[in-house]
Amino acid sequence: MQIWHDNMPYGKIAERKGHQGWMKQEGSYFIFPGGGTMFPDGAEQYIEKLAQYVPLKSGLLRTGLDMGCGVASFGGFLLKENIMTLSFAPRDSHKSQIQFALERGIPAFLLMLGTRRLPFPAQSFDFVHCSRCLIPFTAYNGSYLIEVDRLLRPGGYLIISGPPVRWKKQEKEWGELQSMALSLCYKLITVDGNTAIWKKPAEASCLPNQNEFSIDLCSADDDPDQAWYFKLKKCVSKVSLAEEIAVGSIHRWPDRLSKPSARASLMDNGANLFELDTQKWFKRVSYYKESLGVKLGTTKIRNVMDMNAYIGGLAAAVVSDPVWVMNVVPAQKQLTLGVIYDRGLIGVYHDWCEPFSTYPRTYDLIHVDGINALTRDRISVKSRCDLFDVMLEMDRILRPEGTVVIRDSPDVIDKAAQVAQSIRWFAQVHDSEPESGSTEKILVATKTYWKLPLTSQ
Repeated sequence: MQIWHDNMPYGKIAERKGHQGWMKQEGSYFIFPGGGTMFPDGAEQYIEKLAQYVPLKSGLLRTGLDMGCGVASFGGFLLKENIMTLSFAPRDSHKSQIQFALERGIPAFLLMLGTRRLPFPAQSFDFVHCSRCLIPFTAYNGSYLIEVDRLLRPGGYLIISGPPVRWKKQEKEWGELQSMALSLCYKLITVDGNTAIWKKPAEASCLPNQNEFSIDLCSADDDPDQAWYFKLKKCVSKVSLAEEIAVGSIHRWPDRLSKPSARASLMDNGANLFELDTQKWFKRVSYYKESLGVKLGTTKIRNVMDMNAYIGGLAAAVVSDPVWVMNVVPAQKQLTLGVIYDRGLIGVYHDWCEPFSTYPRTYDLIHVDGINALTRDRISVKSRCDLFDVMLEMDRILRPEGTVVIRDSPDVIDKAAQVAQSIRWFAQVHDSEPESGSTEKILVATKTYWKLPLTSQ
């Protein structure tokens, strides 16, 4: 696995972490041997070790969260096991580690665990992994471990490698971590060297119980799916449908992609809506490829973003293509991201009146169905931001010569075409599929490769 050095001429990680196998420079390229701080001999050997205790090769697990991921080699090597790991790290002293991950074509997100919930729904990830992520899980009354518990699917696995697990001078922290996991009724599967693995109970929380951390259940008005600008809580959220969406109860991959989960069935007419949406997007994607010339299914496109993903229909329709899709559910709209994770897909909440948390030039294709709705308040329908600003952010995220597909009413598409011209995209407006009628148009645009002219002195 390699990338061009000149695309990202940042060599500090190679200098600092090359001996641990993170990445190395060879001529015009950076190469990625697959190592990490806790697995310098390579992610493949490390994954084989974990697979002795965690069912990583059976289709039972599909979605993972890798906290403090470095250049995301762990998530990258899990792709061959049909496991979709969303890797995240902050922009710290390693600067551009997430940018390297995205340049490699690995699902990754710029993020840190601080004072707010992470922008994901509850009970979403089949496992959570930390390899020397240095998150103080039991600090602040255990707020960080409680957040991990919110995100972890019932019956899922928590894997922590490195401090504080059997770590010199961190015996107190290691003891507290074991005690707190026990308070949440997690079962300790193994401690193998400096790696500890727990399994979350598949049934509803065992709280309230007598525990030294005073952890209790949240009040009935807490919504565990609320995660956009939402402060961390020091209580454990109550969960409905815990057993129905647990690992082992939810369908194995790939069946879960096409079968509505119990969470989908909670939506109005959910099961029927799920089936109709799935069929609709298979037809639309076929139209994109065959009639509009969108190069999905080729090596031209790897990183895809769906800015208004709803229940992940587009991502499901391209699952056999060599792509991965970041499904974005606008935080002001119906919170359907949990259904997307139940399907074995990944995504985040976001408000498109703000910048998206990624580096410039990191996505090959950006798709949006209903761009105008992203600029308006869901209830009052008043404008919250300008179409130009949203498209300018799309331009920042999009790789040069990348593709944009926008669907909306003819009036909105006319405005979008004007904006596209002003930011130097090459854009064409097309009719929508015959079954969609005349209520929609489709803008297909390419971000042109250009430079500012040199000014004479």
